[in-house]
Amino acid sequence: MDAQQRIAVIVGSTREGRVGDAVARWFVDRAKQRDDVDLSVLDLAEFDFPNRYPEEVTAEMNRFTAAIDRADGFVVVTPEYNRSFPASLKQAIDFAYDEWHAKPVGFVSYGCRSRGHHAVAALRVVFAELHTVVVRDEVSRDLMSTEVRQDDEPAVTNMLDQLVWWSQALRAGRAARPYVA
Repeated sequence: MDAQQRIAVIVGSTREGRVGDAVARWFVDRAKQRDDVDLSVLDLAEFDFPNRYPEEVTAEMNRFTAAIDRADGFVVVTPEYNRSFPASLKQAIDFAYDEWHAKPVGFVSYGCRSRGHHAVAALRVVFAELHTVVVRDEVSRDLMSTEVRQDDEPAVTNMLDQLVWWSQALRAGRAARPYVA
């Protein structure tokens, strides 16, 4: 079995002037220091998704779901908008279904004061419906603070340790016996 786990980092905000891409780069810079992950970044702003679910699947939807299918696990980078996560992220999540099954998901959230915790709480419910395993620890950033907190680095390590453990276990499980929802 491959020692590296294929982890897709999903940048969930597509807003003009967003900071999600900067938060994702911050996280990826730390995650790249590990030798047990092979990272890819799926920035939703780089996909041309349809405005509503179409009658026929589009090439962009196929490109996204293929990337989800290839990954062993996911890190979702999300802002908190109105105590939840962005519609662009929900739309992308809904374009895939079977591709999420039996894979782990971790979160990097950001927001003002609440650090994105409400968005993560809402996403945990969504991903449970998709038969994923959501890891307990998360990484969160307060946009009102200009300082990087001392506990940010251990939070990255803890979340990735859990994500890698689950991705290895679930990848072996999927190889031994296909997951049936």
